[in-house]
Amino acid sequence: MKTTKKKRIQQNIGFQVIFWIGLFLFGMAKDYGHYDYAHFNENLIYDISHWIFQIAGANFIYYVLIARFFNCKKYFLFSTYLVISIYIISVINRIFIVYAVEPVFMNYPKDSLVDIVTDLNYLLFYYVFSIVTGSFIFVATMFMIRYRNEKENTTQLLKEKAELELKALKSQLNPHFLFNTLNNIYALSVANSERTSESINRLSDILDYILYKGQRKTVLISDELLIIDDYIELEKLRYDERLKVRKFEKLESSNTIPPLLFLSVVENAFKHGAGKISGKAEINIWAETNRNHSVLKVENTCPDAVEAEKEGLGLKNIKEQLRLYFDSRFELITLKENNWFTIKITIPAQND
Repeated sequence: MKTTKKKRIQQNIGFQVIFWIGLFLFGMAKDYGHYDYAHFNENLIYDISHWIFQIAGANFIYYVLIARFFNCKKYFLFSTYLVISIYIISVINRIFIVYAVEPVFMNYPKDSLVDIVTDLNYLLFYYVFSIVTGSFIFVATMFMIRYRNEKENTTQLLKEKAELELKALKSQLNPHFLFNTLNNIYALSVANSERTSESINRLSDILDYILYKGQRKTVLISDELLIIDDYIELEKLRYDERLKVRKFEKLESSNTIPPLLFLSVVENAFKHGAGKISGKAEINIWAETNRNHSVLKVENTCPDAVEAEKEGLGLKNIKEQLRLYFDSRFELITLKENNWFTIKITIPAQND
């Protein structure tokens, strides 16, 4: 916390040094050539004197008046104190020049304090205008920087929020999948099936994928499809001969996806397809990749239209994951026709 605050202060000081030196040099360059050497030196002394109070005035306006009144929507108090502050800073600026600068560098008669305070026209044209101009440029620049920082912070917060939401979605998916799989293996062990060890090995691969690759930002589609093969074989244990699964792959490029995305689509087909049908069930899976995009299409037989509408948490999670990962850069198509439910997703070839 202290390191961040110290870094922020250092950045602010660095910015102000560059900003005010740049503004001063710009003013000098603008006046260069308008005066002879003697008058230029004299004008330079006045510019430095004004420059000092520009810095003080601009920082007071931004860090005190704007912070305490404008940001709190106390606009009347802000306007009142702004006018008073500019007047006081202008008076102090002129007193500094008349009583501290001119006696050292120039032999001009001194104005009285009464004249300095009451000569509003002179203050306006030679002091107020300088302070207001410098302060306006500084405050406008600070507001642009603040807007940029707030936008970056908002983007970061949204990204962190999306990551938390994705973790929550995965926490909803993974326990459900593991619970079903463990039940299947338990049933095999009770029956002393020879397929028990094979199923445990498949489950081990899936757990390794979820615990390690599942935490990555992206995985190869080919890796996800291998885990889907393990998942299908484990699910077949529940359905025996009444379930028919066909899987087609056409991988022309090594595209990537967010981990568990395709697996959740396939799981949804089992849960709302074969899991809802007492008789024979079919699931067809197509996976295709090329240099431009990746496509997953899953078809499953399903009950009547009323039951098919109850897609529940699975399809909702899929939609939410697509939105969080790809924003609007994806296509999701769902179709219910003749007791077949189809879901097709098309996403960019790489997930940036």
